[in-house]
Amino acid sequence: MQEIELQINGRKQRLFIETRDSLNFVLRERLGLTGTKKGCETGGCGSCTVVVDGMAVYSCMMYAMQALGKNIVTIEGLSNPEKGLDPVQQAFMEAGGLQCGFCTPGFIMSAKALLNSNPDPTQDEIKNSLVGNLCRCTGYVKIFEAIRLASQAIRSSSSS
Repeated sequence: MQEIELQINGRKQRLFIETRDSLNFVLRERLGLTGTKKGCETGGCGSCTVVVDGMAVYSCMMYAMQALGKNIVTIEGLSNPEKGLDPVQQAFMEAGGLQCGFCTPGFIMSAKALLNSNPDPTQDEIKNSLVGNLCRCTGYVKIFEAIRLASQAIRSSSSS
């Protein structure tokens, strides 16, 4: 076991891990951040997506050791009691961009990374940013609508 410090959702977390532990394992099992899902564990479904230094990353494919010194944001880090839901979370609710909800955190985190770097993406840019996220329930139309809605909300709030 090795003691490390990770920056997660704006807070430093000190914990002991095995050097082979995935970031997904550490988030879920060591820190109780179960909003980040454990899906295929091979980088094929996107349900474990988190944002690391602004980029969407499959947490199952990243060792926790690789996250040292990086800023990690999970689905739990998007909302807060004072401001409420993040615009992306709000848009997914309003547009009905979810059904069973298992894949939703991964889609939201991928969308968050996209909209942070490009607040006005084209339909093709949205599709490309979600290529690694799979959903078995929704058919994706409402997910795309949710991201366009979030894009509008983010651009409106930044121009006011």
